[in-house]
Amino acid sequence: MPDIHFLLTYTCTFECDHCFLYCGPKSEGTFTINQIKEVLNEAAKIGTRTIYFEGGEPFLYYPIMVEGLKIAHEMGFKTGIVTNCYWATSIEDAELWLEPIAKLGISILSVSDDSFHFGTESIFSKKKNPAEIATMAARNLSIQDLPLCIKEPTAEEVINKEQDLLFKGRAAEKLIEGLPKRHWEDLTKCPYENLKNPTRVHVDSFGNVHICQGLSMGNMWETPLSELINNYEVENHPICGHLYQGGPAQLAKVYNMNHDDKYVDECHFCYFIRLALIDKFPKYLTPRQVYGL
Repeated sequence: MPDIHFLLTYTCTFECDHCFLYCGPKSEGTFTINQIKEVLNEAAKIGTRTIYFEGGEPFLYYPIMVEGLKIAHEMGFKTGIVTNCYWATSIEDAELWLEPIAKLGISILSVSDDSFHFGTESIFSKKKNPAEIATMAARNLSIQDLPLCIKEPTAEEVINKEQDLLFKGRAAEKLIEGLPKRHWEDLTKCPYENLKNPTRVHVDSFGNVHICQGLSMGNMWETPLSELINNYEVENHPICGHLYQGGPAQLAKVYNMNHDDKYVDECHFCYFIRLALIDKFPKYLTPRQVYGL
C-alpha cells in the first residue's frame, strides 16, 4: 500500500525555480488538524506504513505538524519530514525546533541543501547555511538526516538521463533554456512514477490525491482516501491510463493536442500536455496553482 505524503501547506519561504509545485509565499492551501486525523484514519485502513510531512514548507505550521507527527507516531506509522530549514538560525535554536520531534521517534529528516535554496556562499566561506545547521542539530539529537541536493542540470546530464531535477511545475518554465531536446514521438513512457501501483501518493488540503504532482486520482473529501486507493485502476484514469500505455506521446495523440516537436524529457512534455488539458479534466489535473495558474 502507498506511503502517504502530506503536502501540509503549499506556502513556502522560498520560490525556487526548480519547484514542481509552484510553491511560494503566496501559495494557498494548508491542512487543519482534523483533516490530518481523517487522512491518518484512512491510511490505517489501507495498511500504509510511512507518513511524511512536507510542502511547501511544513515548519511554517509547526504546531499542526508536530501534532500530526504525534498522532501518526501513536498510530504506529513511521514518520518523516521534508524541510528547507529556514528555521535553523543556530545549532542551539535548531535543537529547540527539533527536540519535540526527536521525542516522537521521527524516522528521517530530509533537508534541502542546494544552490536553489542557499546559493553557493557557504562553499566559499566558513558560514554554515541553514541546512548544514539543521543537519548538525539533528545528529546531536540522534535524528537520521537525509540531504536533498538538487542541482541545475547540464546538457551532458540530460543526454545521459542523470539529472536530479524534474521538469514540471516552475522548472518546466524556467530551467530548460540551452538544454538538449528529444523528439516528442520518442517520449513513450513515464520513467519516474509507478502509475499502475503507486508506492506513495501526495495529499493536499484541497482533497487532491496526487499520483504525480498535479495529477490526481480523485478528491478524498468527496470519496474517502481508502476507497480512492483501493478502487484505483490505471486503465480507467483519463490521464494515467494513456501515460501508462504510451507515455506523454500517447497522451498527446489520444487528445489530438497541438504541441512543439521537441522536449527535454518525458516530464517536460507531459507537464505541458497536462497544462493544455487542465480545463478538460479539472478533477484530475489539479490544483491549478501547481501549474502556475
